[in-house]
Amino acid sequence: MALLHPGDKFPALTVARAGGGSLQLPDALDSHFGVVLFYRGAWCPYCNAQLRAFQRAKGDLAEVGAQVVALSVDDEATTAELIAKHGLEFGVGYDADARALAEVTGAFVNDDPLFLQSTGFVLSPAGQVAVGVYSTGAIGRLVPEDVIGLIRYLRAHAT
Repeated sequence: MALLHPGDKFPALTVARAGGGSLQLPDALDSHFGVVLFYRGAWCPYCNAQLRAFQRAKGDLAEVGAQVVALSVDDEATTAELIAKHGLEFGVGYDADARALAEVTGAFVNDDPLFLQSTGFVLSPAGQVAVGVYSTGAIGRLVPEDVIGLIRYLRAHAT
């Protein structure tokens, strides 16, 4: 297990998408700046707040050309309920394999019960990691304002 660092290519991942189909990352981001959120589960109040915040920021995120996807180990029914509860309009994956994702991304895993700790990535349009935020517990995660500011900075300083 190795952490992903700025400039690293984000690994190809496929996870079932709530509502049908799958999320294939980083391809699902269509060569835009991307935000990939691993959340602990629908039961986590901090994760709920983070997902709601990204939904509320959808206009500002679209303005900087960012697309958001989120995923967890939750089952399909729990994920569908979470999406409906918060009106999430971005792609949300379910039944993620926590240990496999930890192996390729460095995300921290809680063993009992099994879930991914909050982990977030901002990806460049080329699918490279611009920043990774790893948490070992309930707090410490990406917030939309920081993502938007980072993308604006990267665009302003592109060579």
